[in-house]
Amino acid sequence: MSRSPVAEQVYGEVLSRILSGELQAEERITIDALGRDLGVSQTPIREALHRLDADGLVVHAHLSGYRVAPRLTREQFEALVEIRLLLEPAAARYAASGSDEKGRRALQQAAACITPDLIDTSDHHAYARFSQLDAALHNSIAAQSGNSFIEDAVSRLHTHARLFRLSDRADITIRAIDEHSAIVAAITERAPDRAAEAMREHLERSAERFRTAFRS
Repeated sequence: MSRSPVAEQVYGEVLSRILSGELQAEERITIDALGRDLGVSQTPIREALHRLDADGLVVHAHLSGYRVAPRLTREQFEALVEIRLLLEPAAARYAASGSDEKGRRALQQAAACITPDLIDTSDHHAYARFSQLDAALHNSIAAQSGNSFIEDAVSRLHTHARLFRLSDRADITIRAIDEHSAIVAAITERAPDRAAEAMREHLERSAERFRTAFRS
């Protein structure tokens, strides 16, 4: 489904505010106030909030409007890690076995978009952009798996934006770039076992980095 450029901009702005903590968990989002703040009409605001609702980042309740969703609990986080470890190494393995040259180039391009300039976590727009590009790469690997059920499951989890609410530390981004490179290299070189292991290591290391949010 095509999205209006204004709604896309609004989505990015609200996502940035949520990931940076400018909009706190369970804080109310008023459509009129947000529209005035961003200088746009209600239509793109509603379109962006509907998308954020589908992502699990905001919640909509009848009569009370939109609020920022609660952050993941430790139990929800661990459940999310568990399902990712079941799905995504398999996706990487299948992608290494079955993706064609066009698909492998697409993965390389997706990884190349995740650049070190997005490590500046003082810029909440950059951090939000990193989370979107990170999600796009993982979704692309799932798409290259050739298994539509895995692809659908990974895309529906909306894991990245939810996880990236837990922290804005630079090592989450800079280390992920190196780990992504290892995954994409294994897929490109058609090494299924190495691709699956690289993905598993990335998910486990990423989970450990995010766990610090529950220790602080």
